[in-house]
Amino acid sequence: MKKLTAIAMCTGLMITASGSVLADGAATYDKACKACHMTGAAGSPKIGDKAAWEPRIAQGMDVLYDHAINGFDGDAMTPMLPKGGRMDLSDQEVRDAVDYMIEESS
Repeated sequence: MKKLTAIAMCTGLMITASGSVLADGAATYDKACKACHMTGAAGSPKIGDKAAWEPRIAQGMDVLYDHAINGFDGDAMTPMLPKGGRMDLSDQEVRDAVDYMIEESS
């Protein structure tokens, strides 16, 4: 949680003592992100794979949030659909899921 706390402080994200941001992120991950980020489908970084996440984390949280919310076509082999194709998710739900994946992968 130390790394996420440092990231949160830099982005202005408020984390409650109960960890509700991470709990909300885990729930969104389970319902919307897990299919690709647990298996590595289409080249997506697997949750927990520090080496795969490190260069992404180094780009900063604003870039990660932007790519997750708006999509990213870094190369033909690893596209990220806007909101992972789940347009029913709010931007905040996506940010929470990104925070959760970062916490589990750093």
